[in-house]
Amino acid sequence: MSITLDFLGAAATVTGSKTLLQTNSQKHLIDCGLFQGHRELRNRNWLPFSPPAKTLDSVLLTHAHLDHAGYLPKLAKEGFGGPIHTSQGSADLCEILLLDSAHLQEEDAAYANRTKHSKHNPALPLYDTEDAKKALKLLRPHAREEWFRVGEGIEAKFLRSGHIIGSSIIQVSVMDGGNPRLITFSGDLGHARSRTLKGPVEVLETDVLIIESTYGDRAHPRTDPLDALAEIALRTFQRKGVLIIPAFSVGRSQEVLHLFRVLEDSGRIPRVPVILDSPMSNAATRIFLKHPEDSPLESSFIGSGDNFFPRGFEPVVSADDSMMACMRDGPMVVIAAAGMLNGGRILHHLKHRLPQKKNTVLFVGYQAEGTKGRFLQDQGQSMGSMRIHHQEVPVEAEVSSIQNLSAHGDAQDLVEWIGHFEKKPSKIFVNHGTPASAEALASRITRELGLRAEAVKMDQRITLF
Repeated sequence: MSITLDFLGAAATVTGSKTLLQTNSQKHLIDCGLFQGHRELRNRNWLPFSPPAKTLDSVLLTHAHLDHAGYLPKLAKEGFGGPIHTSQGSADLCEILLLDSAHLQEEDAAYANRTKHSKHNPALPLYDTEDAKKALKLLRPHAREEWFRVGEGIEAKFLRSGHIIGSSIIQVSVMDGGNPRLITFSGDLGHARSRTLKGPVEVLETDVLIIESTYGDRAHPRTDPLDALAEIALRTFQRKGVLIIPAFSVGRSQEVLHLFRVLEDSGRIPRVPVILDSPMSNAATRIFLKHPEDSPLESSFIGSGDNFFPRGFEPVVSADDSMMACMRDGPMVVIAAAGMLNGGRILHHLKHRLPQKKNTVLFVGYQAEGTKGRFLQDQGQSMGSMRIHHQEVPVEAEVSSIQNLSAHGDAQDLVEWIGHFEKKPSKIFVNHGTPASAEALASRITRELGLRAEAVKMDQRITLF
């Protein structure tokens, strides 16, 4: 039997994760993510899926971030009707994430048609709410650590990856001439330093490993992020400013919320309003509280949430309340999506707050190349302005970053995780990273662990067995 992998996304980039596992008679897609960032990447979202969506037997989903799950409605729109296997936590998050993504697609198309700035007439959404609902009906949640049948001679199981609620490593066992071949997809791997999530489980054996490399060329500071957060917050509060935190709705928003509560409890910051301005972030927080299996916190603590939120916590859902929050004076914290500034309510807050020196924009997560977040992080202050909603907005506010709040493990975490294998993989393929980070991790794996590792390229096909 021929067993191949096609890297259809998240190869030489950190977005659009899609890997096709193919045997002589079956096609199974590992992750189904949207491309984000540069226009040339985003344009790939609009191409018909190849192979045709109707020919896929199943999808196996590592977790519910858009760059891993956000293409599912497009796949359903093109005729995919097979099962989407995932964990219960990821299935719960997909219920809100995919509908929200579809709503944003519809809003973007409507805005383009109103303003006539699209070259398409009419502008159409990549997918709509009905497509998202079709995809949601295909979800098949599974308990972790339990093998389940995927197809003839193919089984899979999910293992905790420690990245967000529900995020999982996927192990796939494929029969090859009577011999089982074990293939492991890391998905996005977390680490053991989060206060709200457990780290990834140790995996002891595999024949082939596909490993992410988001931070494959760098190390996160091992200092406590509370110190940096307290310093930046106090500095902003003393100016009577607003601390604006762009944060991913799933994972980072919950971590940051809890860190403010820890700082309050220790007396390191005063109580101020802490606004979570995002319907999806608030919904994701409710799901977070339902899944104590992924958290180091006590079940009773997670279940009630009484000690989880800052004392001045204000969940904001309606658009009117969001606009009112834009007009309020500091000191105050606003956490809003999207984490890379590629849409959402955070842009309205930035339009209002960036021109004022008393305010601070704090990045707490990875900013992909080509996103507004990367531009503001790297060039916003030196350039003096950034474009938001087709307007040039002055950048006078402080712009800061905290690197050690990432939900991804760094190069050392990844190498140490691979080092736990008792049965070492004969082949390691490095994906989900820029060319520099993927090549750096592959070289380090070979140098320190003595294992064969290769950084993959977009649309590359590899014959495993």
